[in-house]
Amino acid sequence: MSAASSRKGARRQRSLIISVVAVVVITFGSLLGVLLANWSPRLGLDLAGGLEVVYAPAKHVSPSELNETVDILSNRVNGLGVSGAQVSTQGQQIVVQVPGITDGQQVLKSIGQTAQLLFRPVYCYAPPYAAPKGSTTTAPQTLPSNCPSGYQLVTSNLTGSTSSSTGVSYQIGPYPGLATYPSTPDKPAGEVLLPGLAGEGTQRYLMGPSELTGRAVKTASAQLSQTGQWVVNITLTDAGSAGWDAMTQKYFHEIIGIELDGVVQSAPITQPSQTTWSSFDGQVEISGSFTQTSAQNLAIALQYGSLPVKLDRLTATVVSPTLGKSSLLAGLAAGIAGLILVLLYTIFYYRLLGLVIVSGLVVTAALLWVIISALGHTSIAPSFDLAGVTGIIVSIGITVDSYIVYFERLKDETRSGRTVRTSVDRGFKSAWRTVLAADLVSLAAAVVLFFVAVGQVKGFAFFLGLSTLLDIFMTWFYTRPLVILIGRNERLTTAKRFGILRGLAAPAGVDA
Repeated sequence: MSAASSRKGARRQRSLIISVVAVVVITFGSLLGVLLANWSPRLGLDLAGGLEVVYAPAKHVSPSELNETVDILSNRVNGLGVSGAQVSTQGQQIVVQVPGITDGQQVLKSIGQTAQLLFRPVYCYAPPYAAPKGSTTTAPQTLPSNCPSGYQLVTSNLTGSTSSSTGVSYQIGPYPGLATYPSTPDKPAGEVLLPGLAGEGTQRYLMGPSELTGRAVKTASAQLSQTGQWVVNITLTDAGSAGWDAMTQKYFHEIIGIELDGVVQSAPITQPSQTTWSSFDGQVEISGSFTQTSAQNLAIALQYGSLPVKLDRLTATVVSPTLGKSSLLAGLAAGIAGLILVLLYTIFYYRLLGLVIVSGLVVTAALLWVIISALGHTSIAPSFDLAGVTGIIVSIGITVDSYIVYFERLKDETRSGRTVRTSVDRGFKSAWRTVLAADLVSLAAAVVLFFVAVGQVKGFAFFLGLSTLLDIFMTWFYTRPLVILIGRNERLTTAKRFGILRGLAAPAGVDA
């Protein structure tokens, strides 16, 4: 053997060792980090227990209205302070899942109630929240009853000409003294500090108690004005018309905040183009820098109070955590029992190569735990439920098949008269094509199933696809180099009871 060939073989040997060691170090290093961070998979409703509610619109709605409803319900569910809550659509139905709760009825009451649309006077603008520097105390909770005179949104601070077509406006910045006050929860009878809509800046609003609710609104619609600008036209109820007149007369030339679910939807000035107040006669027009989308969204919020359509509750299922735990233990017990039987058979049949399967599955399981636990802290993956457990159990068969394809190809190579040393390379080249083709078919099926299916089937497809991707990774970076390294060791190859030749049922050969 030439010196050049020897150096090439040594370099390849090092690369194989580095590949195996790198996979093991990265896997168990990540596992240690996850355990120290106390991360774990985000369990689904059937494992952690909780509440599942299915709603259906009272009438057929457009996709945009359905998405608007999902967004509002998502904000409301997330505001409950639980992790892993999901709001999704199944056709025209909306499914709300809140895992890990103990009082399902209280949560059901919270997410099922119709939020109030409130009209409040705006005292002044506020900057984004900034915690006091170097302070160890909590941010103040009691809001000031008003703002300094220079920041108050009152008539004396108006600028502009009332005879112009655009009317008067405020050229007042936010009051800096409110920066250290966090936004408050929504409470109709008290003062609040609330944010505006996402995507419309970071300005907040200090507002007084509610003067009127969304029950005053009869209809609301987004329309183009005669000047080509988008406006929102509101028709008030009889009682709402009287209440609106009383409120706007009290806050003439001042700002009225329109607030829904703790977010200010709009904050227009009362009759900015008029010098004196006059009755609205039940008809209100809100104008401003609206786009078609923003005008329509505001009209939807005004029209329906909180949701763009009335929802009928079809089912409400409360799953106890005890039942979920029992289901998890039963599923894991079945999977582990089957896995042990498979591993014992592979060790008996393939001897040392069977231990390669065992080590590969251990590393794969550790890496899978790390990935699922990390994804549990994002919104990318669905919750880990029984369907996901099933997907992973099915993937174990796919993973073991990859080993068997490789080892059976090795058996064919050695029976044809080749040594194990040469067979491990040749056998993998032909086996890799089969393994890759089979995994890609499984992956394609998982992808199609994920995007076509609904409900828990999506979880099955996601975790099946994830496990299949891991199988491809482990086959190339762990199984291939490990088997090649073992196959080049004559002692491990020719051992009487657990040697590779014994597992392949092939005659002993001497590597050149």
